[in-house]
Amino acid sequence: MEGGLNHRLENFQAALGRLTLSPPPEVSTRKLLEEDWANTWKQYYKPVHAGQRIVIKPSWEQYRAADGELVIELDPGMAFGCGSHPTTSLCLKLLEKYIQGGERVYDVGTGTGILALAAAALGASRVVAVDQDPCACRVAVENVARNRVAGIVQVVQGNLLDKINGGAHLVVCNIISDVIISLAPAASAALIPGGFLIAAGIIRPRAGEVGNALAAAGLDIRERLEEGEWVALVAEKR
Repeated sequence: MEGGLNHRLENFQAALGRLTLSPPPEVSTRKLLEEDWANTWKQYYKPVHAGQRIVIKPSWEQYRAADGELVIELDPGMAFGCGSHPTTSLCLKLLEKYIQGGERVYDVGTGTGILALAAAALGASRVVAVDQDPCACRVAVENVARNRVAGIVQVVQGNLLDKINGGAHLVVCNIISDVIISLAPAASAALIPGGFLIAAGIIRPRAGEVGNALAAAGLDIRERLEEGEWVALVAEKR
């Protein structure tokens, strides 16, 4: 176990080095009991406002919604996606813009289910949330039940777009550049003509490469948003 952790740390440090960030990040480590991490971080997680209307509220926090706000109650558990990371924030802003109501949406790499839940809250008629991590799927199922949208959102464990049948008005992928590039043909195949792909988790130096891969798959870039070093692209199927 210790050797495996050291190997992962070395890979992580090598990946950071390839990001060409200035100044370069420093990595420090210390041992924590899993149950300590699972509870002590909660004191730092507060309601997050994303976009114009969406509020992400931790399940243990009280929050009084203002008129017009859409409140999503979330318990991240050990899955990724609580609304505060720039890549998630970019996706939420774009979902607000591109979901008009009645769409079929695929959330690829759903994590906590946050983007699928947002799509449902914004008016999507059907949302399929896919992740290959069984832990993430368990968390997502719990969050779907917590937000009472089980009739709209289906959580599927599988190898990302392998579980997708097509006919989507919108596909959202908040993953990493390499995975988006590899999934571009399948994402295009899943969309109806005129449907949109929202791709995030892209670092700025690789945005052009991702855009080229999307174009090669029949997806034309329509919008680009940035926050810090992160980029989100919106592409429309020809």
